[in-house]
Amino acid sequence: MYPAYYKSGGIIVNWFENLNPIFQALIATTFTWGVTAIGALLVCCFKQINKKVLDTVLGFGAGVMLAASFWSLLSPALELSNNLGYIEWLLPSIGFSVGSLFVLFADKFLDKTISNKSSLKRSILLIAAITIHNIPEGMAIGVAFGGVMLGIPGMTLMSAIMLALGIGIQNFPEGAAVSLPLRREGFSCFKAFMYGQSSALVEPIAAVIGVVLALSVRSILPFLLSFAAGAMVMVVARELLPESVKENKNLSSLGITAGFILMMILDVALG
Repeated sequence: MYPAYYKSGGIIVNWFENLNPIFQALIATTFTWGVTAIGALLVCCFKQINKKVLDTVLGFGAGVMLAASFWSLLSPALELSNNLGYIEWLLPSIGFSVGSLFVLFADKFLDKTISNKSSLKRSILLIAAITIHNIPEGMAIGVAFGGVMLGIPGMTLMSAIMLALGIGIQNFPEGAAVSLPLRREGFSCFKAFMYGQSSALVEPIAAVIGVVLALSVRSILPFLLSFAAGAMVMVVARELLPESVKENKNLSSLGITAGFILMMILDVALG
């Protein structure tokens, strides 16, 4: 006989597996939003957070997201593209490029908008920047759960869950990165927290859109998967890595390695 907690765990797993993918994605992105909120909540406890801890967490999240971008998104996109009779690399390459450019141009636009602004305006625009990054991340989670529902080769429930976990991990410092500067600008703890957690509210919305697109337009699923992969890699390259290696390159590098290996093991061995 299995212990009671194994039985209850199995019931929870079965319950989650049998949910509509829209609800699965909503639960997953509620988690990613919740981690953002926890990060933002630190504004009520600290004026600043240990930079070594933040850089290690950023590196770990970057490693998980890089691994997830390949095993959970890009690899299934390539295989599905081949199964649909397309040139195997063409649609994934286009989707990856468009996803990368989406983040790149969004950053360029915000950089021009932020330059020569007051520190308060820079803080407000930081919320907009992180919110924009959260849109493709939420969509990636939705597309992943939609792909599992469709039985796409290489896409498993475990890989979708791990993708959400990786995004959630890197959302933690993002919540703090929004709330702490606002607190320094004179916002109350409550207002700074509310602004910090609000940056991730777009993720559940984007996740639902991702699921609907994946389920209704199977022919463009390779594009959607690779779009999400390209956007995530660009976020890692432009935001997570540069920030995490400024002061603690070794800790960040170790975090990236640990995150990548963990995601690889869980996705390949358990997926």
